[in-house]
Amino acid sequence: MKFGVVVFPGSNCDRDVAYVTRDLLGQPTRMVWHQETDIADLDVVIIPGGFSYGDYLRCGAIARFSPVMQQVVEHAQKGKFVLGICNGFQVLTEAGLLPGVLTRNRDLHFICDRVPLKVERNNLWTQAYTTGEVITLPIAHGEGRFYADAATLAEIENNGQVIFRYEGENPNGSLNNIAGISDRRGNVLGMMPHPERASDAMLGGSDGLRLFQGLLEKVAALA
Repeated sequence: MKFGVVVFPGSNCDRDVAYVTRDLLGQPTRMVWHQETDIADLDVVIIPGGFSYGDYLRCGAIARFSPVMQQVVEHAQKGKFVLGICNGFQVLTEAGLLPGVLTRNRDLHFICDRVPLKVERNNLWTQAYTTGEVITLPIAHGEGRFYADAATLAEIENNGQVIFRYEGENPNGSLNNIAGISDRRGNVLGMMPHPERASDAMLGGSDGLRLFQGLLEKVAALA
């Protein structure tokens, strides 16, 4: 199984993700520069956190037009797996692979903290968790407030596309406490919290590692 981690100018969590997939999970991992146009060798594409193109215009708005993104869209359309974390989640909404948008935090402040999350589904890549389980993951974002119009929000809820919700206090004002969603097919997942920053017990917690392990099991089962 081969992971690809997309690197834009301004990405800053790409090596963190590669550490998890390559060093902790022992899987081949390739850093994919944003100008590449051939990712056919990859099973899973991960778009990491950071500040792609300096977050000019809107977060993810410029990255969406990088040459590699057309390949990422085609990768997803084939049913292959795509994970977007923080800025990567923003890029996926800008590219139309996920519904809704990520806007400025409710209090207009950058937030860096650890937050409790409720696992809404454990039949996606989340089978290592139990439904309703509360886990703890770090967040670090200034534009993480999930927003969608009423019809889109209802559709997301009715289709069971909400994978993670903020538990207890909502840190950024996201509608319905949404912290992570999938597409309808279930092979594209975007989330604002950082599972890669909670994958090594040396960092104080490993709740995030189970997401990557679940993804690994899911892809292996389909191989």
